[in-house]
Amino acid sequence: MSNAAVTAATASRAIDADKSALARLGAAFVGRLVIIVPYVWLLFFFLIPFVIVFKISLSQTAIAIPPYTPVLDFSDGISGFFAQLKQLSIDNYLWLTQDALYFNAYVTSVIIAAISTVLTLLVGYPIAYGMARAPAAIRPTLLMLVILPFWTSFLIRVYAWIGILKPEGLLNQLLLATGIISQPLIILNTYTAIFIGIVYSYLPFMVLPLYSALEKMDHSLIEAAKDLGCPPTSAFWKITFPLSLPGVIAGCLLVFIPAVGEFVIPDLLGGSQTLMIGKTLWNEFFANRDWPVSSAVAVILLLLLIVPIMLFQRAQARAQEQDR
Repeated sequence: MSNAAVTAATASRAIDADKSALARLGAAFVGRLVIIVPYVWLLFFFLIPFVIVFKISLSQTAIAIPPYTPVLDFSDGISGFFAQLKQLSIDNYLWLTQDALYFNAYVTSVIIAAISTVLTLLVGYPIAYGMARAPAAIRPTLLMLVILPFWTSFLIRVYAWIGILKPEGLLNQLLLATGIISQPLIILNTYTAIFIGIVYSYLPFMVLPLYSALEKMDHSLIEAAKDLGCPPTSAFWKITFPLSLPGVIAGCLLVFIPAVGEFVIPDLLGGSQTLMIGKTLWNEFFANRDWPVSSAVAVILLLLLIVPIMLFQRAQARAQEQDR
């Protein structure tokens, strides 16, 4: 082989090596970009807003626009920043511990959210189970029917329940016409109406993860249990339900977390006497214009919601370690 041919072959191998190295670098960049994008999203839409709210919670109320004393501001330079640093105060958090209103609001919100989550699970599990056991040809249709309410405004759907639950509403008219009741039921502006609204509004968030877990389940395990003489009820509690636990936990978190801070449903269906932390937060922020106290309420609420997420992640990590 001539020197020219050897040189050409060497150059070709060098070009191929360079292309391979560039391809590896490109793949590595794309892989890191996929990881970086969610973190950037969380940085701009979660961490930075949380830091701003936390900063406001350490300030004092003022008759100004905005209605609080500026803190941690670099407009006056480094010296001004350190001077404002000394003005930070936890008085707003201490105020929350001294007023029983906020404690009762937190407790009531957690109780209502927990009861609503259990009710949503009781309603959503049979729906998801029926979807998972339905013929494969109609599963997409059933899935679309679950997602269909999201095509309508959340506020409009809640207002529709006012027309259904009020004393002269559709529900009472139907019950009176059928003779089931002799006088209208008082459902609107009660906790029953709040539970109905939350269960209806957040039912898809429970059904979808349950369906995902149940649809992937190996149904031959149920058939094997029946062949071994296991009753259907025992087979459900010993096989189906344990295998669907990831979907149950995910669905409960998706319902419980937003239900704790829910404002629209308690305000429209629960009436003015309903005490929940979302409504208390709105009153402090807009009615009382006490931004520092309302920011402190929001920070504590966020910390309360992070705890179940951390516990869920820790439980998942332990389960994965045990599986290994």
